[in-house]
Amino acid sequence: MAQERIQKVMAEQGLCSRRAAEQIIEEGRVKVNGHPVKLGDKMDPHQDILSVDGQRVDIERKREFYYYMLNKPRGFVTTTSDELGRKTVMDLMKDVPVRVFPVGRLDKDSEGLLLLTNDGNFANLMMHPSHGVSKLYRVTVRPRATEEQVVALSKGVTLDDGTVTQPAVINVVVDEPERTVMEMTIREGKNREIRRMCEAVGLEVIRLRRNAMGAVKLGMLQPGEYRELAKSELNALRAAAQRGVGRARTEAAAKPAGGARKPANGAARRPGGPKQGRKG
Repeated sequence: MAQERIQKVMAEQGLCSRRAAEQIIEEGRVKVNGHPVKLGDKMDPHQDILSVDGQRVDIERKREFYYYMLNKPRGFVTTTSDELGRKTVMDLMKDVPVRVFPVGRLDKDSEGLLLLTNDGNFANLMMHPSHGVSKLYRVTVRPRATEEQVVALSKGVTLDDGTVTQPAVINVVVDEPERTVMEMTIREGKNREIRRMCEAVGLEVIRLRRNAMGAVKLGMLQPGEYRELAKSELNALRAAAQRGVGRARTEAAAKPAGGARKPANGAARRPGGPKQGRKG
């Protein structure tokens, strides 16, 4: 097994930062196989015995990470356990070889693409508000959405808690007297955001399905089924998150003095009609 610097091993095991590990080593508080070590010494993390202040450190082997995409059906809650005894998405993941957890959430009555993993860093990258990985939803509302309501949703609306949503890209795909079906793309991840956005303009969501996240699409995956993400899909999601970081920095630098909000530029159109505005 390859030798690694002792301070690196200590940091990877979560004992402290690498800089703090260097200080602890210099103070003579670290031993390997019972012998004091000095800064720069190396060890085999899977054979040698590491101790700090006389206490042995049980070294965990590097964890193998798993990444899954589930087509969540309606009626399942997005949690690892439920005190009310309701069905959870984990009931659909019993065959996976490791314990995973959901990345973000879809509410009980929503369906579609849900990521699950055992990689906390990846989950944080996907869920961080400033990273803005796009999410595509197919949303059915009633009554029929008016042009004014669609435009309002695309520009951003004030939610029930007073927050204002970012611009959304909206494409109306079905326009009937009693209902409207829209494709909505957003970059935020507020709790029940799509439903609350529609409520804010007087529309009731009667069906909500997430079809894509970044470049990763639900495709032909059937409700209740899951599959591992391909390496190309993982790379695309990470790249989208990094672009979001850059976009957030650019917007912060361009923000007017005093925090005034710049005009929102959403996009909304009906079948066969011209686009209004541009993609935000």
